[in-house]
Amino acid sequence: MKFWSLAERNLKEIYRDPISVLLGLFLPIGLLMLFSSISERSQLELFTPAVLTPGIMIFSYSFLLMFAAMLLARDRKSAFLIRLFTTPLKASDFILAYSLPFVLLAVLQTILCFVAGVLMGGTFNHLLSALLVLILVAITCIGLGITLGALFSENQVSGIGSLLITLIGLFSGVWMDLRMVGGLFSTVGYALPFAHAVDAAVVLLSGASLAEVTDHILWVLVYAVLCFAFSVAAFSRAMKTNS
Repeated sequence: MKFWSLAERNLKEIYRDPISVLLGLFLPIGLLMLFSSISERSQLELFTPAVLTPGIMIFSYSFLLMFAAMLLARDRKSAFLIRLFTTPLKASDFILAYSLPFVLLAVLQTILCFVAGVLMGGTFNHLLSALLVLILVAITCIGLGITLGALFSENQVSGIGSLLITLIGLFSGVWMDLRMVGGLFSTVGYALPFAHAVDAAVVLLSGASLAEVTDHILWVLVYAVLCFAFSVAAFSRAMKTNS
C-alpha cells in the first residue's frame, strides 16, 4: 500500500477547496430539483426523477474530470510531483493515489443523488447493479482527468476540461434522447461510453436484469480500462520527462 499516504494527502487537498466540493455534490441535486419541477408541469417522462437521476449523476462525474486534472496539474507546477518521482512509487501507485479520493467523492455524489431522487418521488430497482455501471463512468472521467493533468499545464487543463464537460453534456443523452435526435448526436454519443451508461442505468433502475444491458456495460467497461491505461501511460511519460 505504498500509495496510501499520498492518497490521504490528496483527499485533504480536495477538501481544502470546499466550494468545488460543494459544487460537485450539490449542483447535481439542484439540477435534479429543477428538471423534476419542469416534469411536474409538463408531464415529460424524460425529466421524471426515475429517468433523470442516473443521467444527472453521469453529468456530475464530468466535474470530477476537471477536479482531478486541476489537482495533478497544480502538483506538477509546484514541483511537488518531481520530488515524489525520486521515491519508489510506480506510475500505477500514483494513479491509485490520485484516483481513490475522487472515487470516494463519486460514491458520495451518487448516494446523495439517489436520496434526492427518492425524496422527489423516484422509484429505483437493482441499485447495486446500476451503481456498478455508474462507478465505471466515474473511473472513466477520473482517468481522463489524470491523463490531462499529467500532460497539460493548469491553464490548458482549465480550457480542455471545460470543453470536455460540455461535450459530455451534449453527447451523453442526459438532456435529450439521442436516438430521437439522430444524426451526428446519436452517432457520436453512442461511440462514447456515456450514453450507453445512461441507457443501462435507466433500464436497470426500472427493474431490468444485468443480462439485458450487457452490451452497454461492456462498452462502458472498455472505456474505463482504456482511460486507466492512458492515465498510467501519461504518468509514466511525465515521470521520464522529469526524472
